Amino acid sequence: MTKGKDARVTIALECTSCTRKKTGDKSPGIYRYTTQKNRRNTPTRLELKKYCPYCYKHSIYKELKR
Repeated sequence: MTKGKDARVTIALECTSCTRKKTGDKSPGIYRYTTQKNRRNTPTRLELKKYCPYCYKHSIYKELKR
Protein backbone atom coordinates (compact mmCIF):
# COMPACT_ATOMS: atom_id res chain seq x y z
CA MET A 1 0.00 0.00 0.00
CA THR A 2 1.20 3.51 -0.76
CA LYS A 3 0.89 6.30 1.72
CA GLY A 4 -0.94 9.52 0.93
CA LYS A 5 1.95 11.85 1.81
CA ASP A 6 5.00 10.50 0.00
CA ALA A 7 8.34 12.16 0.68
CA ARG A 8 9.26 12.46 -3.02
CA VAL A 9 7.06 14.64 -5.21
CA THR A 10 7.27 15.57 -8.90
CA ILE A 11 7.58 19.31 -9.47
CA ALA A 12 7.78 21.62 -12.48
CA LEU A 13 10.45 24.30 -12.80
CA GLU A 14 9.73 27.36 -14.99
CA CYS A 15 12.19 29.83 -16.51
CA THR A 16 11.91 33.26 -14.90
CA SER A 17 13.68 35.30 -17.57
CA CYS A 18 11.57 34.37 -20.63
CA THR A 19 8.06 34.41 -19.13
CA ARG A 20 5.58 37.06 -20.22
CA LYS A 21 4.36 38.80 -17.11
CA LYS A 22 1.66 40.88 -18.87
CA THR A 23 -0.34 38.05 -20.44
CA GLY A 24 -1.76 35.23 -18.37
CA ASP A 25 -1.64 32.67 -21.20
CA LYS A 26 1.25 30.34 -21.87
CA SER A 27 3.60 31.65 -24.53
CA PRO A 28 5.99 29.48 -26.57
CA GLY A 29 8.91 31.22 -24.85
CA ILE A 30 8.20 29.59 -21.51
CA TYR A 31 10.37 26.53 -20.97
CA ARG A 32 9.79 24.06 -18.15
CA TYR A 33 11.78 21.24 -16.58
CA THR A 34 10.25 18.46 -14.50
CA THR A 35 12.15 16.93 -11.62
CA GLN A 36 11.61 15.37 -8.21
CA LYS A 37 12.39 16.68 -4.77
CA ASN A 38 12.22 15.32 -1.26
CA ARG A 39 9.53 17.20 0.64
CA ARG A 40 11.11 16.52 4.04
CA ASN A 41 14.60 17.75 3.12
CA THR A 42 13.48 20.78 1.06
CA PRO A 43 10.16 22.14 2.30
CA THR A 44 10.71 25.55 0.62
CA ARG A 45 10.31 26.29 -3.08
CA LEU A 46 13.19 25.05 -5.20
CA GLU A 47 15.33 27.41 -7.31
CA LEU A 48 17.92 26.04 -9.74
CA LYS A 49 20.11 27.60 -12.42
CA LYS A 50 19.55 25.67 -15.67
CA TYR A 51 19.94 26.22 -19.42
CA CYS A 52 16.99 27.72 -21.31
CA PRO A 53 16.92 26.91 -25.06
CA TYR A 54 14.59 29.88 -25.74
CA CYS A 55 16.83 32.46 -24.01
CA TYR A 56 20.06 30.74 -25.14
CA LYS A 57 21.59 31.21 -21.70
CA HIS A 58 21.58 29.86 -18.17
CA SER A 59 18.81 31.36 -16.07
CA ILE A 60 17.07 30.79 -12.76
CA TYR A 61 14.21 28.31 -12.72
CA LYS A 62 11.63 28.47 -9.93
CA GLU A 63 9.20 25.83 -8.73
CA LEU A 64 5.59 26.30 -9.86
CA LYS A 65 2.60 26.27 -7.54
CA ARG A 66 0.31 23.27 -7.86
